[in-house]
Amino acid sequence: MKKASALLLAALLAMSALSGCASSGSSDVITIGVFEPLTGDNAAGGELEVAGIELANELYPEVLGKKVVLVKVDNKSDKAEAATAAARLVEQNKVQAIIGSWGSSLSMAAGNIVMDAKIPAVGASCTNPLVTLNNDYYFRVCFIDPFQGTVMANYATSKLGAKTAAIIQEVSNDYSVGLASFFEDSFTKTTGDASSIVEKGNYQTGDKDFTAILTNIKQKNPDVIFAPGNFTESALIIKQARQLGITTPFLGGDTWETPDFLSVGGAEVEGAVFSTFFDKAMVTTSEATKFLAEFEKKNPGVEPAAVTALGYDAYILILDAIKRANSTDGPAIRDALASTSGFQAVTGSTTLDANGDAVKDAVIKSVTGGKFTYLDYVKAQ
Repeated sequence: MKKASALLLAALLAMSALSGCASSGSSDVITIGVFEPLTGDNAAGGELEVAGIELANELYPEVLGKKVVLVKVDNKSDKAEAATAAARLVEQNKVQAIIGSWGSSLSMAAGNIVMDAKIPAVGASCTNPLVTLNNDYYFRVCFIDPFQGTVMANYATSKLGAKTAAIIQEVSNDYSVGLASFFEDSFTKTTGDASSIVEKGNYQTGDKDFTAILTNIKQKNPDVIFAPGNFTESALIIKQARQLGITTPFLGGDTWETPDFLSVGGAEVEGAVFSTFFDKAMVTTSEATKFLAEFEKKNPGVEPAAVTALGYDAYILILDAIKRANSTDGPAIRDALASTSGFQAVTGSTTLDANGDAVKDAVIKSVTGGKFTYLDYVKAQ
């Protein structure tokens, strides 16, 4: 009996010691949650952002003399799962800040959670205005869709001479619906013709057959087709359009810049044009030079996606805010993020406006020779 009691006491003392180590160790660690789709329809986009975040963490592993630890959670490309994943980071992992998510709908699902917990979140490529609207704790390092929609409408009219357009939108995707609406508003204003959008087609995430939509559009013979949406469905739409004999130029948004868009679409997506955030042809900061060199070391011969650069930027911006706040307190980091001005990021000088949105320039790329190729650069102001 005495031996059993001694063993129990020893076990309790060991547990106490381990608990003490964990407690004291945690004070020397800053935890940043990474909230991304690692499985599901948006996984390719989430993986690209995570690659940038992890590279930044390798290059800048400490702040305020403390190690920065990344805690990654999979929001599974699902709105309900996204809310659960964000809550886990806040309640269980006790993170000091959050990065994510690829996919505006997924970011929006986490909005109330970070706001109620007073934990600042920085989105990398979530472009829908609603992500940050009326949320003092959500920020982003990318431009937003009213600007992106205008950029592509102007490209259609000024570069392609388009007077009519058709729109194909993924109605279950807030990003797609929002960007399509901003394009429509800008296109009709630019053309001066309220009836210049000659056809609209709607589909759901996961759809595979777009024959009916494309047949209707073919009959209207628009000058351009604007089809913002997830990379897989967008590539299938273009592929099926070409198979139906539709030669109309296709325009889209930033979500197209993934390897999956090229692999799914194949030769049929050649010539597709889209707006995005960064290209190595437009390096404007020393941080961009560093990013490109370090990315090349890890991925020889691979062109970094714009969202990879944005993931990197989201991480270094959070570290910069922690330094300026000289604190790991959520509200203090939030206040520092809100005052960001002229921050030298990979994707250019970054200033956050009153809504927490970055005022950033846009890059236009096309698919040329099976690769994403720089076409043009559009200044935000």
